[in-house]
Amino acid sequence: MLASKLYSPTLREIPADAEIASHQYMLKAGMIRKNGGGLYSFLPLGRRVELKIEAIVREEMENIGAQEIMMPIMQPAEIWHESGRWNAYGPEMFKLEDRHGNHFCLGPTHEELITTLVRNELRSYKQMPVTLWQMQNKYRDEIRPRFGLMRSREFVMKDAYSFDVDEEGLHKSYQDEYEAYTRIFTRCGLNFKPVEADSGQIGGNHTHEFMALAQAGEAEIVSCSKCDYAADIEKAVPQAVEMPAEDAKDVELIETPNCSTIEDLAQFLHIPVEKTIKAVAFTIDGEKTVLCMVRGDHEVNDVAVQNFIGGNVIEPATEDELKAHGLQPGYMSPMGADKPDNETFFVLVDPSAMNVPNGVTGANKAGYHYQNVNPSRDFKDVTVTTIRNMVEGDKCPHCGAPVEIVRGIEVGQVFELGTKYSEALHATFLDQNGKAKPYVMGCYGIGVTRTIAAAIEQFHDEHGIMWPVAIAPFEVAIVPVSSKDQDQVRIAGDLYQALQAAKADVLLDDRNERAGVKFNDADLIGYPVRITVGKKSAAEGTVEIKVRRTGEQEVVPIDQAVARVQAILADLRSKNM
Repeated sequence: MLASKLYSPTLREIPADAEIASHQYMLKAGMIRKNGGGLYSFLPLGRRVELKIEAIVREEMENIGAQEIMMPIMQPAEIWHESGRWNAYGPEMFKLEDRHGNHFCLGPTHEELITTLVRNELRSYKQMPVTLWQMQNKYRDEIRPRFGLMRSREFVMKDAYSFDVDEEGLHKSYQDEYEAYTRIFTRCGLNFKPVEADSGQIGGNHTHEFMALAQAGEAEIVSCSKCDYAADIEKAVPQAVEMPAEDAKDVELIETPNCSTIEDLAQFLHIPVEKTIKAVAFTIDGEKTVLCMVRGDHEVNDVAVQNFIGGNVIEPATEDELKAHGLQPGYMSPMGADKPDNETFFVLVDPSAMNVPNGVTGANKAGYHYQNVNPSRDFKDVTVTTIRNMVEGDKCPHCGAPVEIVRGIEVGQVFELGTKYSEALHATFLDQNGKAKPYVMGCYGIGVTRTIAAAIEQFHDEHGIMWPVAIAPFEVAIVPVSSKDQDQVRIAGDLYQALQAAKADVLLDDRNERAGVKFNDADLIGYPVRITVGKKSAAEGTVEIKVRRTGEQEVVPIDQAVARVQAILADLRSKNM
């Protein structure tokens, strides 16, 4: 490719609304352009990266015998009603109506469609196992699209669905996909970790997320400092924290003006935060109010709360919803509130909060708290269950060593669905005895466009992107210092043709620009290898080769340049760099 022909409108300034490196550099390098909130067009360089990731995915899917199909983006509402997810999926689903009054959605995922697609034709155990997959745009109405490709309304996903006759077959299909994902993300050059996860709206009892480790990631990962245990923070279950025993004192009502936060309260009373008991309240499906009590230095795991109570949509409770149950915002606790009825009002207390001796908690009266509260004595009719997030230093559930909290970007997830969808959608096959049984299913997704962002978050510096070779838009850039020097132009052109003949993915920067502009663009776009053709090239017969990731530079004879570049690329590939 000639840079003079490439549509790559680079920017000199970072757009104000671009907050993280991947968003900034993809805009600045001319890879994407924003069309609206969470909506982006891919320009040639960005599209080349996307296609290279897709090629890796496609090759690994073929290696495990998965078969590629293509399903429609628009799905009829009837199949979602049949599975029970039309209302359950929540406000992220784009819903629309045609001129005849028929209802549809833009597919956020395809479990319903794939199941109804095969249920009339995948009829015998002899046809299974089978895994079908597609690469397609997905749509989710994010409440706050942000961070470019990390959280957008339209994105490219690879989604696969396996159909087996029993749990044993499902475990094998799951493991095949798990191993394929490991190879895919390794080949893409990512630093990633598979972690235990919550299945969320997709369902199933066994799932792993593939997390690209990056500070910009929205997910928190619990990782053991000793063993290989790792879990999404929503999935990790912490042990109860013990506290030194104290003689129980009598409860006192104390005035605490302007202390509606735990930090204000602890400072006002000159006590450590862990001696306070914090209240957080949610509403589930607009019907159930849940008061959650955790130790003051802990955070509520809303996924654990939702999994325990059930329901589809969990949201912070409103002031009116709180007061309807005798709760005073900013000063809540079970003390003085309505009695839980396990139909509309629940009170959940984390075990660590139950262990706080002579603690302080809300009095459900503005400006007042109770002190010397001992939950096992003073919290009446509550349910004790683990509802807090793990924190640094908590014990690993596998080996007991301290855990660390790191951040990650979810780039893939694999699920064992079991018979959730096949039973709901009456999708069955005939077993060896002629008996109808539901398919045993799995589903497996990769965020293709999110993988692009993850790679940039992991591999960039102050100058721009540092692509892994396997997914770089071009592997090599040739930069003649002066486009007016005929010797430089000739040498650069010869190298370009030689590298093309050697099957290298190469770009020749033949633009009539200053050398500094060309060098800056090469670093910004992130070509793994740069060949500089300068004044000494004709006089001394040499060119300079620079590796973007390491910064290493070397001068080599022109007649050895192609072989040297090939060796460098091979070395980078072998290291997945």
